[in-house]
Amino acid sequence: MHIVVCIKQVPDSAHIRVHPVTNTIMRQGVPAIINPYDLFAIEAALRLKDQLGGRVTVMSMGPTQAEPALRKAISLGCDEAILVTDRIFAGADTLATSYVLASAIRTLDKEMPVGLVFTGKQTIDGDTAQVGPGIAKRLDMQLLTYVSRIVEVDPAQRRIVVERRAEGGVQVLETAMPALITMLEGSNEIRFASTPGMFRAARATIRHWDRNAAGIEDIKLVGLKGSPTIVSRVFGPAARAEKAKPIPFDPADPDSCANNLLERLLNEMPKVRKELEQRRSDTQ
Repeated sequence: MHIVVCIKQVPDSAHIRVHPVTNTIMRQGVPAIINPYDLFAIEAALRLKDQLGGRVTVMSMGPTQAEPALRKAISLGCDEAILVTDRIFAGADTLATSYVLASAIRTLDKEMPVGLVFTGKQTIDGDTAQVGPGIAKRLDMQLLTYVSRIVEVDPAQRRIVVERRAEGGVQVLETAMPALITMLEGSNEIRFASTPGMFRAARATIRHWDRNAAGIEDIKLVGLKGSPTIVSRVFGPAARAEKAKPIPFDPADPDSCANNLLERLLNEMPKVRKELEQRRSDTQ
């Protein structure tokens, strides 16, 4: 079975700052990492490989600086890596990105049929959760989102059963393959790279695919030309000017802190106080 994992190299959100004048993200000096949600997708694919055999190909669209992310995926156990890179891809939004990745997966499928595609549920720099579903739609694959566990995969019958987190509980879904799965955070425990794996990653040849190798048929659908999304403004949250308010506490009366806090909250929310008083009078 051939499994493809789509990943993205993103700036570490713990180090991102917003320029105070231009309101744009300052990326200079910010370390790049694999999108954290994509690590769970990699682990899910590798566990299926350990269980059923097969091949795992990791793919990313981005500049050549994204190679370290692909090498890390190889060090974890992925078999090969493809970097879809071309200057015309610059400035792509989720619509254009899904078009490029879908074209590349369709091309890769001709080399070795693809049974499953994994992605993280979303990226930490965009938070749209649109690329995975967009790829599935373009490739006419079954789509399983917010998957928390792979229950069973039957390559012979081309069926897969998963658990999906939903509002109010967990759904157990069964569908046909090929399918695209977006993995939730915490769905598995991510493995560490072994020493042989790190040596193999350092020696590995990362395949670079430009627009022609990726099978791009219409360049008007990639990069800025193919991206209808417009970001009008980026800004950081305003600093809170309100100072912390001390709450009186009597060590001899442990309940005093909670009572004082409740009284202060009710004073600041008169509607809530009135509603509670009304409920109390109704029950008496």
